[in-house]
Amino acid sequence: MEKNNETPAKDMLPENFGSIEAFWDFWDTHSSADYEEFTESVEAEIRLPSQKVYCAIAKDLFTQVKTEARLQGVSSETLINLWVKEKVSG
Repeated sequence: MEKNNETPAKDMLPENFGSIEAFWDFWDTHSSADYEEFTESVEAEIRLPSQKVYCAIAKDLFTQVKTEARLQGVSSETLINLWVKEKVSG
C-alpha cells in the first residue's frame, strides 16, 4: 500500500472574519502552526468590564475573615461583601 506524502492544501486565512463567532469557527478547525508566515507582532489593549473593585484590608484582619468565612462555608470575598452590604443598608 502506497502512502500519500502530499500535504493537504490549507484554507486561505480570512482577511476579515466579520464576527468573533467566525473567528472562533475558523480556529476551531485550523492550526495556527499552518499559518506562521502570516504572523507579525502587534500591540493590543484589552479592557474587560468588571463589577469588582479591590480594596486593601489589613493582613491580620483578613486572617480573621478567612477563618470566619471557612466556618460559615463561604469564600472570604462573599463574606466581606455580605458584611459591607449589611453595614451600608442597615
